[in-house]
Amino acid sequence: MSDDLKKGLEGVLVAESELSSIDGDAGRLIYRGYTIEDLARGASYEEVLYLLWNGHLPTEDELEPFTDALMDEREVDDDVLATMETLAAADEQPMAALRTAVSMFSAYEPEDDAEPDDLDATLRKGRRITAKIPTALAAFERYRLGEEPVDPNPELGLAANFLYMLTGEEPDDIAAETFDQALILHADHGLNASTFTSMVIGSTMADIYSAVTGGISALSGPLHGGANQDVMEVLIEIDESDLDHREWVEQATAEGRRIPGFGHRVYNVKDPRAKILQERSKELAENGEDKWYNYTTTIEQYLTDEKGLGEKGIAPNVDFYSGSVYYQLGIPIDMYTPIFAMSRTGGWIAHVLEYQTDNRLIRPRARYTGPQDQAFVPIEDR
Repeated sequence: MSDDLKKGLEGVLVAESELSSIDGDAGRLIYRGYTIEDLARGASYEEVLYLLWNGHLPTEDELEPFTDALMDEREVDDDVLATMETLAAADEQPMAALRTAVSMFSAYEPEDDAEPDDLDATLRKGRRITAKIPTALAAFERYRLGEEPVDPNPELGLAANFLYMLTGEEPDDIAAETFDQALILHADHGLNASTFTSMVIGSTMADIYSAVTGGISALSGPLHGGANQDVMEVLIEIDESDLDHREWVEQATAEGRRIPGFGHRVYNVKDPRAKILQERSKELAENGEDKWYNYTTTIEQYLTDEKGLGEKGIAPNVDFYSGSVYYQLGIPIDMYTPIFAMSRTGGWIAHVLEYQTDNRLIRPRARYTGPQDQAFVPIEDR
């Protein structure tokens, strides 16, 4: 047994997976062998869910019942809605509200008596979670605005339906396609912190509700899921300043400020997901306000070329463009990370199921650095 210490488990192989692969030097991401570019531009989020959960892209005959099953599970219990209303009134954080909602879903699970190793039942439970999260999230936001939730629209796919439930209006094709792409891009990404958390919980054969709730909790940390919100807050700060956006960046970097959305634990070049979202941001700008796209492209050009971050292996990641894209879609800034969770739930479920097919309890160890041979003293003599 090796005594080598790997802080943060960096570089440690803990599992084999057929789900996703990242080449950080080439800027390449694949899901089950398909490039993220092909999937984002040619598939729907539902097709990607099917791919992750079933191992292959669906035919038309396979996709229709799969999509119908997701649609049939969109409704959430009135008690869950009441809790979302209570949390909204208490000014709860959206990620905390989502964590509570998913935990509550299990109280209304029709297969709650299924055996822990019944992976078919686990997949059906995961499908219910995936279908209900958009409904609960949208309801929470509506309650925050003092409005009633909007019922799911059975004529719309998962991405378009979420935007509809959020605003009460059906999104146009560009908005729906853009958000669908964003969900695809965030669906899976190797053994990141939240995915690994879900796997650790799943390795105990805990239920999938616990695993997804754990994933949400891990994603809520600022070192994992909140960078897209940070990016947008910086862009708004630029917009509200008296400086030109290039001058603002020059001044900020001179003061030693770190611009969020740059650098990644895995990628040494530009994140392939950022490239796709940059294209969508440009398309949204051509059909609406263009300043957010102009800000991001100027910042990228300045930091990459003039400040030389690209030569240091520091390039834009997916968060750098997802923040402005969501803002262009009219999504509240503090809902960005919950949307990340809404998408990544599909990946968490896939990894738990994959790991449980050949399960072994995940049990690392720590190197003890405390004292040895302490003499015990009874409490009355201390």
